[in-house]
Amino acid sequence: MKEYILLIDTVDAKGLVYNISKVLFANNLNIEQNAEYVDNDSNKFFMRSVISGDVNPNMLLKELKEVLPENSTIKLNKKTKKEIVILATKESHVLGDLLIRYIDGELDANIKAVIANHEYLRDLVEKFNIPFHCVSAENMEREAHEDLVIEQIKEYNPELIVLAKYMRILTPKFIKEFPQQVLNIHHSFLPAFIGANPYKQAHHRGVKIIGATAHYVTDDLDEGPIIAQDVVRVDHTFSWQDMRRAGRNVEKVVLSNALQLLLEDKVFVFGNKTVIL
Repeated sequence: MKEYILLIDTVDAKGLVYNISKVLFANNLNIEQNAEYVDNDSNKFFMRSVISGDVNPNMLLKELKEVLPENSTIKLNKKTKKEIVILATKESHVLGDLLIRYIDGELDANIKAVIANHEYLRDLVEKFNIPFHCVSAENMEREAHEDLVIEQIKEYNPELIVLAKYMRILTPKFIKEFPQQVLNIHHSFLPAFIGANPYKQAHHRGVKIIGATAHYVTDDLDEGPIIAQDVVRVDHTFSWQDMRRAGRNVEKVVLSNALQLLLEDKVFVFGNKTVIL
């Protein structure tokens, strides 16, 4: 029996769950899982349901619109593996972790390709029988190089793009091409230490915890909606290189956790925040 994920984002009102459930019941659909959240400050209602049965998507969406407030956002996604493309540069720890999880079946996704601006990671990627493309940025303007990367990505038409330590700042044009599709891992517990060399910044500040943040990429550098974060404790004996080594382990876990949330359609974007159901 086919399963779908129903995502609803709307103004809160009495009887929403009842009305939604009534439509699902009338269509002979079963609710396998359900989660809801109401943000009282904004009076917003969020709901994620895993439903099963013989779904007629067009009819179901039409009937749901009739019982929900105007301007509601309703998405119905078939529960299948999403296709992703990974962008990388030279660092292997995050990319390698994703590839191992993928081969072990931990990621409910199809990795279509890895695209990098250097050749360093080709041998690693090809060991997993995944296509590797090097789009060099040498002697190229940022926009010209990015156009080539966009063209390469579009050949695979992915649902998600994962930046596995892709150490280049993306332009607004790139973000516009792939809205709410780009996931980044930042080696800092944002909003602290935005930008380059966060471990050096953290060391100079004398912090007692360091962390990593997985977030959507937007036009504002390292300020997109946060999806997942974690931390590890450090102390005055840690050099910035020690902090970097400790932080790399956190980066791997945080990125894979955030990616899994996206693959399972558990993330709602709400302003510059996320709701995770």
